[in-house]
Amino acid sequence: MSTHPQIEQQITFFYTHNLNASTEFYEQMLGLELWLDQGTCRIYTVSGSGYLGFCQASETSTPPADKQSSVIFTLVTPQVDEWFEYLKERGVKFEKPPTLNEKYNIYHCFLRDPSGYLIEIQRFETNHKKKT
Repeated sequence: MSTHPQIEQQITFFYTHNLNASTEFYEQMLGLELWLDQGTCRIYTVSGSGYLGFCQASETSTPPADKQSSVIFTLVTPQVDEWFEYLKERGVKFEKPPTLNEKYNIYHCFLRDPSGYLIEIQRFETNHKKKT
């Protein structure tokens, strides 16, 4: 059996109508570090070799608005409540406060970035079992 070529990094890109608002939110509110500035695209380090990029959208490159509701950007951390308080103190509005989701055995909350993308902050509960 052959092995696949190595993957060293992962970047998820989102279009935004307001790159400045996205820059401010992800740098000032979430504290992500800018990894690469490409002018109309900015790439941030999320963790390890995982990255998030935002590109200024033109009218021809913008996905339909409903596409934003089909994407969830999830940040995994043991400190869900701490993130909730930290962002709430900075005026971020949440769509759902921290809640235990028994179906998936996670504790999570939801908010939206300035472009309308859904962000989930979650932790996996320690007694989770792998489904077989």
